[in-house]
Amino acid sequence: MTHHTGRASQEAYGLYTVAHEFEQFQQAVAIPSVWADLPDLVHTSNQLQHLSALIADVSGEVLFRAVDDSPDLDLGPVIYAYTSALVPAGRAMASLTESAEQVGFLHRFAEAPSGTPGLKDARETAFHVVQERLEAVREDLGEVSRSLRGSADRLDGTPPRTLAALSRSARPMNSVYRVPAERPASAPTRLAYTPAPRHGR
Repeated sequence: MTHHTGRASQEAYGLYTVAHEFEQFQQAVAIPSVWADLPDLVHTSNQLQHLSALIADVSGEVLFRAVDDSPDLDLGPVIYAYTSALVPAGRAMASLTESAEQVGFLHRFAEAPSGTPGLKDARETAFHVVQERLEAVREDLGEVSRSLRGSADRLDGTPPRTLAALSRSARPMNSVYRVPAERPASAPTRLAYTPAPRHGR
C-alpha cells in the first residue's frame, strides 16, 4: 500500500467531472430558430467567459500533473486525455467567437433603417451564421465530453506490484502507475580474511 493507492479512480473521477461541466455548457448553448431567440451581447459575452474559464481549467489540470515528479506515477495517459480535449474545445471557442462577431454586427445596425440597401440581406446572413456557428459549438463540446469520458473509462489502476508481475506485452497502456524499479540482486556477503592467531611454542 502506498499513498498513491486509489489515484487511478481519482483521476477518472476528475475526467468525468470536467466532461460533465462541458456537457452542462453544451446544453446551455441554444440554437435560435427565429429572430426572437437570437442571443444578445450580454448572453454571448457571458458564454465566451464561461467557455474561456472551462478551457483554462483544463489547462490547469494539465499543468498540475505536468509538474508532478512522483517516481511512482505515470500521468501521461491523463495529461494526454486533457490535451486532446483542448482541440475540440478550442474549435468550440473559435465558433463561439465567430457567432459573437455576428451578434455584434446585428447590435451595431439594430437601429438602422430597414430600407438601407443590402442591410436586410446582411442581417439574414448574420443570423444564419450565428445558427451555424452555435451548431458547431454544440458539436465540438459534445466531442470534448465524449473524449474525456472515453479516456476515463480506459484509465487503468492495476496496482504496481501486479504490474511488475505481468509481462511487458500484458501490461496495460493506460495505467497511472509505473512498474516498480527492480532492485539489483544483492551479492553474497564476503568476510574479510582474518589470519588464524599464532600460538607460541
